Amino acid sequence: MADCVSKVELSVSCSDLLDKDVGSKSDPLCVLLQSDGGKNWTELARTEQVKNSSSPSFSQRLRLQYHFETVQKLKFAVYDIDNSTSDVSDDDFLGGVELTLGQIVSSKTVSRPLQLKEGKPAGKGTITVSAEEIKDNRAIVLELEAKGLDKKDTFGKSDPFLEFFKQGADGKWQLVYRSEVVKNNLNPCWKKFTVPLQTFCSSDLEKEVKVNCSDHDSDGSHDLIGSFSTKVSELQKAAHGSPVAFDCIHAEKQKKKKSYKNSGVVCVKSCKLVAQYTFLDYVMGGCQINFTVGVDFTGSNGDPRSPNSLHFMSPDGMNQYLSALWSVGQVVQDYDTDKFFPAFGFGAKLPPDYQAAHHEFALNFNPSNPNCQGIEGIVEAYRMALPQLRLSGPTNFSPIINHVAGIAAAATQSNSASQYFVLLILTDGAITDLDQTRDAVVRASHLPMSIIIVGVGPADFKAMELLDGDDGVLRSTVGEAIARDIVQFVPFGQFADAPMSSLAHSVLAEVPSQLVSYFKMRGLDPTKPVAPKA
Repeated sequence: MADCVSKVELSVSCSDLLDKDVGSKSDPLCVLLQSDGGKNWTELARTEQVKNSSSPSFSQRLRLQYHFETVQKLKFAVYDIDNSTSDVSDDDFLGGVELTLGQIVSSKTVSRPLQLKEGKPAGKGTITVSAEEIKDNRAIVLELEAKGLDKKDTFGKSDPFLEFFKQGADGKWQLVYRSEVVKNNLNPCWKKFTVPLQTFCSSDLEKEVKVNCSDHDSDGSHDLIGSFSTKVSELQKAAHGSPVAFDCIHAEKQKKKKSYKNSGVVCVKSCKLVAQYTFLDYVMGGCQINFTVGVDFTGSNGDPRSPNSLHFMSPDGMNQYLSALWSVGQVVQDYDTDKFFPAFGFGAKLPPDYQAAHHEFALNFNPSNPNCQGIEGIVEAYRMALPQLRLSGPTNFSPIINHVAGIAAAATQSNSASQYFVLLILTDGAITDLDQTRDAVVRASHLPMSIIIVGVGPADFKAMELLDGDDGVLRSTVGEAIARDIVQFVPFGQFADAPMSSLAHSVLAEVPSQLVSYFKMRGLDPTKPVAPKA
């Protein structure tokens, strides 16, 4: 019997968080993790960071699938973020709570005291999580500006930002979007932004939306400039060329001054409703996921004949390389109809001459047709090739990345959402050609391509974590920033005692969002459009 699956959106707020920063409040962020049924937790999503706040309301909603028949154990972990890296292990833990998704969905809103890792209360800190089923795939895209805002700063103008709220079922106002801050400007233009329509107004175009325009203060005591109310049906008038503007009203000023008109005007430059397609929309719309494997045969793996080698075959015919390949491949192969997968090795000398090391060779020794039939075919080619290779070096990633990128580039000529490429690299250590690899990854970020790296063995994988770039800072050697996050790195050792399905879940967690981000960046809808969800 198939699971009963729906999608839910979780909103998170906290109160009375511990203050970890000297002389100021914390800068909290909430991470959502899900249990694999054992000891491992996989991150699913995270909110934005709210600066200088002990009682933050996070505007970034957390989305996940709800399986009625499955107990989905979730952990909400709140951290005080003090650096620019995406790794929260070096940030202060403000408290967390474990809940099941069933508990949240059945109660709609759950509030719990936060606990520290040793089970002690995190002061008076609490967390509130609310759930809403997602039934709409539309989003609203808005671009706004303001004119003549009030000056709020003594030695400057104002640092304005916008906050949008909708009314929940309990009558309370819920934050649905917070804009960036425009520094020292009374006539700001904010960046265009997109919010799911269900998040923005519960998909009701006539539902009241409240907007606050405030002056940002670094200590968190933001000054209200003014407010107004509207609804999506009014905002949409901007799509037809009609001017849409709202007086920003400060209620206290309005009471005190009879001559008061407003504290500035907020204008809607553009507004449109668009479809937001999911990974499943693209796959069900005919998008093929093409899976390519690259295996590290450099000398640092050790002599395959030695039990200490990472390529050593145990009596059951397996090793860490094959375990990782099986785990990930079994999932990915279901999305590729022909089940023919190109498989390559790198860092080895080949028969018959065993001269220079090859950094991209067909695992089946057939350069004109490197395809293997299914995951079983890759495993068979690996087992056949291993005794014939001489492990060498260096560890160069860029040749195989550029190879797959070339195929992905050719696929873009169709200008349709029909092909996406996933490169799985299994490796034991540091990258020798890191600069060339950085350049290759940045170029590939403009293509329909994701790169998964599984680190095998106990080596230092800092270079892999740099490429992972979850904080968006990866740049090429000439300073070009990565267009979108396309690399996911996972060390195999973290899953040595866990079910192999846990590794696959962690390794593949980001691929769906990476695929969607590429086609969204290109403005490509599914090739066979899925009927809109009402």
